[in-house]
This record gives sequence, structure tokens and C-alpha cells, in this order.
Amino acid sequence: MASALSQLVGQHRPDLGPLQELYKYLHQNPELSNQESETATLIAERLKTIGPDDLVIKINIGGYGLAAVLSNGDGPTVLLRADIDALPVEERTGLPYASTKRMVHAATGVEKPVMHACGHDMHITCLLGAAAALFSARATWSGTLILVFQPAEERGTGAQAMVDDGLYTKHGVPIPDVVLGAHVMPFRAGRIGTGRGIVATSADSMEVTIHGRGSHASMPHTSIDPIVIAASTIMKLQTLVSRETDPADSSVVTVATIHAGDAENVIADSAVLGIDTRSTTVETRERIMRRIKAVVSSECACAESTKEPEFKMTRSFPLTINDIETTKKIEDTFSVHFGEEGGQYNRNLPRLGGSEDFSILATAVDKPYCFFMYGSIEESRWDQIEAQGTISKDIPANHSPMFAPAIMPTLQTGLDGYVLGALTFLGKK
Repeated sequence: MASALSQLVGQHRPDLGPLQELYKYLHQNPELSNQESETATLIAERLKTIGPDDLVIKINIGGYGLAAVLSNGDGPTVLLRADIDALPVEERTGLPYASTKRMVHAATGVEKPVMHACGHDMHITCLLGAAAALFSARATWSGTLILVFQPAEERGTGAQAMVDDGLYTKHGVPIPDVVLGAHVMPFRAGRIGTGRGIVATSADSMEVTIHGRGSHASMPHTSIDPIVIAASTIMKLQTLVSRETDPADSSVVTVATIHAGDAENVIADSAVLGIDTRSTTVETRERIMRRIKAVVSSECACAESTKEPEFKMTRSFPLTINDIETTKKIEDTFSVHFGEEGGQYNRNLPRLGGSEDFSILATAVDKPYCFFMYGSIEESRWDQIEAQGTISKDIPANHSPMFAPAIMPTLQTGLDGYVLGALTFLGKK
């Protein structure tokens, strides 16, 4: 079955030249989370161009989300998902198609640089290419295909927004039997991998306001210095992982931002910390969230802050836990098509350090899912850096201003992964 699927992919894979140009256009024209209007319009237009007459396209779901549904006889319903938003990062790749775009962030009114620093432009391109292949191969499969292009993944809100807006109810998208998603990653291009069970951590982000009492910098005794409280808090928070968490239980607590004061001779009234956490179990997640609040509150109480600290949740991502039986089926298909002997396919891919809201599209309707990952670093460059043992130093990760996937063979690998995943369940026996 898997060998036959590989033949189908080869026969129906679209011309990758136009898709490469589409990728470059998307890379040059990124849009921030919840502001992906032009991206969504482009996707809808492309689907109308490449899709059959009976393809149903639904737009403006949970913001700028969209879904396309193709019913093709009896059989299972498979949902393929790609995310479409970009990040407030100023690109420094030096690519001829690098983004120079800036956008006014709707939530804050502040103009920011914008970059597809997490590869969502590649996700869009791969899924549109996979859609073309599956449309072309329609006679070989039976069931219902759903293509979801999801907004606001970077904020952790897009999948839930689509569900809450009635993706499976008001908008009439059929409930899938299986949900598949993918992510481009900073490992060797042409390689692809899966994992059973947990493949991505949960994440929680918060904004913490520490209140003090401002004064003249020459009279600190008349103040309650929120920066000193913040500094003590930051150091104490480091022990939540290093001294309170089992080393076998991977967790992270990062204070990524601190904002306080405007003048060097004025002690500020308050300090604001941006804190991000990652956990691999529900129990650890709950404990770390509880302990962060306890540490901040205790430090403020010790310094006799003028009032209690304030906690505002800004992002929340669930654990991504691949269904074992679904993943086994994907393993069978991928291992034959990509091959394991040369390392092109890895069925035991290390856990993703980042987090995803993809799983909500499945768990909201209690359905199984599988999230796979594919590499993006030009092969000879990867091989040289791997031989030097400097991967963590010399390979830019997702969210870096230097993150620059090699278009090929990354595009073909991701596209093939989507098509093979869908045909694993939809292919005629």
C-alpha cells in the first residue's frame, strides 16, 4: 500500500517551480497574528484556481482562518492543517526575498517589523501544493478532505478561535476522523520525522506587574524599588527548574522581558516582567504556574510592595500528544517513501522544544491526531556544521531573525508528507 502511495505522489506532485515563487512572495509579505487578511485572501484565491468546482471554501473563521472541504465519496474524513501568521521580528537573513515589511500591531498601536521567522510561509506553500496533488489524484482516493489554514498560532489562540467560532458547527466543516499537521524545523533538509506520544511541550506566558514606590535616584531609602524586587524575583525563578523539578522532567522558565523606568535618575513606580514557561506533563505545568505566583508574591511581600503583584495570562498552549495508532500508520507510509536506512525518515524524532495549538482542532471533537516535522537546513551546510559539533551555535532556530529554510528540498518533503499522510487514510484499498 505504501509503495503504491509513493507512486501516486510522484505522478500527481505539482510543478514545484511556481510553488517556490509563491513561497518567496509569502516570505516577503508576512502578517502578524490576527492580522493575516492579505495572506488569507491569497490562499482562498489559490484554492479557487487549483480546486475542482465542488471544492467548498469557507473564510473568516475565528478571524482570518479558512477551511476548504472536498467530499469525494464514502470514506474517512481527514483534516490537514497549516498555520499562516508571522512574528514581530526584523529579518537579518540577507536573502534577496527577505522581508522588509512593517505593520502597526493592532493590539498595541505600535509599528513593528514582521518576518516569517517560524516557517509558516513554508507550511502554507506545502499545504497548497499538497492540495493540488490530492485534487489531481482524486480518482485514487475516497472520503472527505479538509484543508485548514489557521491564523494566530504564535499567540496560541487561533485554533481555539476557529473552534469557538463554529468551525465544526456554524461553518459546517465535517468533524474529521483524523487530524494531521506539520512543522518545518532547523535540521537537515530532506529529512522528516514523527514521534509517538508527547511531541511538543505545553506553554504558558504571563505579564507580571510588580508595584513599588517611585522616588529620586539619590534617595532610594524613600522608595520601594520595583527593579530590585524584579531582579530578586528573576533569580529566584531560576530555581523552579534547577532545584524543584526532576531533571528527567524537561521544563523551562524564562523571563524574556523586563520593562521599568524612563530616566536614569528616577526610581520607577513599577516593573513589568514577561515570563514564559514550558512543561512536559500536566502536573509539572500546574506546579510551575503555582510556584511562579508564589515566588513573585513572596518577593513583593518581603520588600513591602505598595500592593499585590498583578498577573495577566498572555498565551497558553496545550501539550501536543500524538495518537499512537495514528502515528503507527504514518510511520508505515513514511518509512517506505522516505526511507530509514539513510536517515531520511526518523520515527523517533526528539521532542519539539516549542509549543503548538494544532491539537485543539482534534481534541475539541475528541479525535486522534499526528504532528510530523521536516527539516530545512541546506544539506552540505548541515553536514559541515554537524561535523564541527556546533549545531546549537551555528544553525539558526525558529524565531531567529536568521531563520532561512532552504526552499528545496524542504518544499517537496513537506508537500509529500501532507499528501502521504492524507492518502494513508483516504487511499482506496
